[in-house]
Order: sequence, then structure tokens, then C-alpha cells
Amino acid sequence: MHLAVSGNIGSGKTTLTEKLAKHYGWKAEFEAVDDNPYLPDFYEDMKRWAFHLQVYFLNSRFNQLKKIQASSTPTIQDRTIYEDAYIFAANLYKSKLLNERDYANYTNLFHSMISHVNAPDLLIYLKADIPKLVGQIEKRGRSYETAMRIDYLKNLNAHYEEWISNYKEGKLLIIDVNELDFVERAGDFSFIVEKIEREMFGLFA
Repeated sequence: MHLAVSGNIGSGKTTLTEKLAKHYGWKAEFEAVDDNPYLPDFYEDMKRWAFHLQVYFLNSRFNQLKKIQASSTPTIQDRTIYEDAYIFAANLYKSKLLNERDYANYTNLFHSMISHVNAPDLLIYLKADIPKLVGQIEKRGRSYETAMRIDYLKNLNAHYEEWISNYKEGKLLIIDVNELDFVERAGDFSFIVEKIEREMFGLFA
């Protein structure tokens, strides 16, 4: 079984992945953020480092997916390979931070990889508005994220809404987290678990 948690920067993906993995006793696979050598440079100069960053994420996610699919252990994944391409790379291209040549190269690489992996059994999308995202980002205090612009988050949210509205690769669960605090309020976490289990039992019963 392979579940994936998707959502914008600051939506709570990593935290929910951790909590769900602990709750179910499943393995968790996280995004390569802290070990990513391009991320701090990218936030300082997006145009210069956009292509390098996206290729690093794409390769990391592809290898992660291969490991998930080769394992018999139920796994919860923090962010999907689809987001790398349809959200972040697409946004950088539309924002003119990735040029035509690099974006075409990246897209071809993505399509070559995607033919070798399967979609998650359930995709969980954490829907969050800008104030919620900003609050969460400020709370975790990563120094390289302090330079992030509000319009960057807004553009990403627009891409997420478009992607989710057209998602056909597998089962989808949308959770609006704007009024939820699944870290501090046990009832909110239970609410999410109940929704997930309803979808899972529909899939696997």
C-alpha cells in the first residue's frame, strides 16, 4: 500500500506524514529538503538555480518511488513526483525562471521516468490558503524560506488547484486544513484518519 501526502509549502505534509506513519506503524518516505544542496541557493537566486534544483528533486523522487514499489512494506510518502513537474517546474517556467530549453529538457526527463512508476493508491491533498501557509512557514523557521515571496506561494496554490482538479492517476482525498490543527488537537487528527480510512476501505475492502 502506498499513500502520498501532497500540498503547498507549509501545508503540513511532512508533519502529517510523520503522524500517519506512527499511527499505522508504516514506513515514511520524506522529501530531500535538508540534504538538498541547491535549496538555499535557489531561494537566493531562483533563475540561476531553478533547473538544478528541479532535476535534483526529480531524481530523488524517482529513486524514492522505485524503492517504495520494490518494498512490500506499506509506505506514506511526503510529496509526489507529479508535484515536481506539474507544480514546481511548471510554475518556474511560467514565471520565466526556467527557460524554454531547460523546461523542455526537464519535461522529457520527467515523462521518461513516469512511465516506470505507479501512482499512489491514495493521494491526500492538503488544501491551505495563503495565511495558513505563511503562518506554518514562519513557525518552522527555516532561514532560507524567509526570502520566499507571497506571490510565489499564490502561484503555487493556483497550480495545485489546477492539477488536483484534473488528477486522474488514482484515488484522491482532499482535506481542507485551514481550520485544522492536527498537531495540537487530537480530534483534528482523528478527523483526518477517519477520512483516510473511509477511502482506504473503499479501495481495499
